[in-house]
Amino acid sequence: MSQGKNDIAALLVALMVTVGLIGGGLWFFGRQFLNGNGGGNSPIATSPDAPDPASLNPASPPPAAGGATNLETSVPDPAVLTIDGSVTMVSLMKRLQLAYTQTNPGLPTTYGVPDGRPNGTNAGIQNLANGTVVLAASSRPLNAAEAQSGLVGVPIARDALAVVVGRDNPYTGGLTLDQLKRIYQGQITNWSEVGGPNAPIKVINRANDSGTQSFFKDVVLLGGDFAPEGPNFTTLPRDETTPMLRALGNNGIGYSTVQQVVNQQTVRIVPIDGVQPTDIAAVKNGTYPISRIVFLVARRQTSPAVKQFIDMALSSSGQQIVQQSGFIPLQ
Repeated sequence: MSQGKNDIAALLVALMVTVGLIGGGLWFFGRQFLNGNGGGNSPIATSPDAPDPASLNPASPPPAAGGATNLETSVPDPAVLTIDGSVTMVSLMKRLQLAYTQTNPGLPTTYGVPDGRPNGTNAGIQNLANGTVVLAASSRPLNAAEAQSGLVGVPIARDALAVVVGRDNPYTGGLTLDQLKRIYQGQITNWSEVGGPNAPIKVINRANDSGTQSFFKDVVLLGGDFAPEGPNFTTLPRDETTPMLRALGNNGIGYSTVQQVVNQQTVRIVPIDGVQPTDIAAVKNGTYPISRIVFLVARRQTSPAVKQFIDMALSSSGQQIVQQSGFIPLQ
C-alpha cells in the first residue's frame, strides 16, 4: 500500500515538471517570435509618421481650404443674409439664393452691394472682412493674408476659364499656355507671331477687382505683371463679361469662365495646349491648364444661417444646382 502511494506521488511530480518545461518553452519561443517581429512587450501601433490610411484613397477629394466643418456658429443670425463677390458666379449664386429662400422664407438674401450688383471677388472678400456682408463668393482661393485674418474658403464647384476671340477674327488656331502668357505680357503683339494674319492683337483684360483676373495672373502669368495699358491693351473698369465680348471685334482676345461664353454666338473659344475648356474630364483631371475651384467664403466665427447656406451648396441638391448653372460638381 505504501509502495503504491509512492508511485502515485512520483507520477504527479513528473507530470508537474513536464508541464512546467512545456510552459517555459512556449513562453521563451513566444517572446523570441514577438521580438523578431518588432513587437517586444509593446502593443502593435501605427507609426506616428505613417500617413492616415484614409488619406491614401485616391478617390478622396483634395482637402478644402478650411471647410464648413471649420466654421463656428457663435454669431446670431443676421436680419438679411448679405452676399457679395464673384461676377463669374452670378448665375450659380442666384440659383442658390432661390433654393435657400424656399427653405428659409423668413430670411431675405441679397447678392451685390449696395445696389444688387456684385463687385467681383476681391471687393467681395474685402466687404466680408470689413463686415459689410456676411458671405462672399470667390472665384479664386484665399491668399495667405485673407486666411490669416480669420476667413474660411469652402470649395463648392469646379470651373474653367475659356480664352475667346471674336467670331470674325481670322485667326482660327489654338494657343499654347506660354503663347497666351506672352500675349498678356506684351511679348507677342501680332497674330502673325502665332500663325495668324498680319494684324495687331487687341488684348482685353478683366477688371482689377476680378478674382478671375487674379486667378489668370497666378496661373497663366505665373504671378508676373500684365502688359502696360496702351492702344492694344485694355483693362476693363468693371468686372463684366458682356462689355469684354463686345470689345473683341475681329482682332481681340479675352477670357471668361466657360459657362458665360460657351453658348455665345459672337465668339469662338480658343483651345489651350490642344484642349478645350468644355472637356469636363480634362477640367477635372487638370489636363486643361486653366481650371480652378470656386468658393464660398465666411468668417470662421459666423452664424448658423451662413453655415446652412454653405451646407446647402455642398448637399446633393446644391451640387445639382452647380451643374445646372454650368459649373462642374466637386464629385
